[in-house]
Amino acid sequence: MTFTIYPAIDMRGGQCVRLLQGNYDKETVYGDSPFHMAQKFTDEGAVWIHMVDLDGAKDGKRVNDSFVLEAAQKLDVKVQIGGGIRTEADIYHYLENGVDRVIIGSIAITNPGFASEMIKKYGKQIAIGIDAKNGFVATHGWLNTSEIKAIELGKRFAVAGAETFIFTDIATDGMLSGPNLDAIAEMALVTGKEVIASGGVSELADLAALKKLESSGVRGAIVGKAIYEKRFTVREALLEVGK
Repeated sequence: MTFTIYPAIDMRGGQCVRLLQGNYDKETVYGDSPFHMAQKFTDEGAVWIHMVDLDGAKDGKRVNDSFVLEAAQKLDVKVQIGGGIRTEADIYHYLENGVDRVIIGSIAITNPGFASEMIKKYGKQIAIGIDAKNGFVATHGWLNTSEIKAIELGKRFAVAGAETFIFTDIATDGMLSGPNLDAIAEMALVTGKEVIASGGVSELADLAALKKLESSGVRGAIVGKAIYEKRFTVREALLEVGK
């Protein structure tokens, strides 16, 4: 088993930004080049990079995809992308051009049949992104909250064949308050699949706590604000989990 650190690059208007709890009005800009940020993370030893097209998530179409493809094609790093992926053409566009994994989020709620079909067709190259607000799934850049429980969605797509879930507790995202360990562990338990934790990591001890859940199926952590706020580096994060 391996526990993977996924440095995050959230893109809006071609810049690297972080939102507070997904609020588009609470944005901090950390850089004007997603590619240079990806290059920096790769130079520090990152094996994977997590990229999110925030404009795409809000608009329901690809917006910042050129930056994603640039990183995937020019850097010796694996890239996963989420945000604005609504059609098979979107999925194909990324996978055909060097991206390693595409994250399906909102479409898993609005068109679960399509999501299941994509899982069957593309296998491990598809991850299901589950963003939870008070236990219920949030969609469309976290602007809407559905009536579907996050746990139920996880079960449904585990049965459909999904191998990787990215679980975000919105209450912790960007807050540097520590991850919701219980909710993350529960998602891994009910799906029986690989879960990547997202949201709340504020210090190296949080990564150590998540790594302790590795045997339960928690196999990685997405880290954003803590890196940008210089709480620790990507290299230090990798050392913490034994890389």
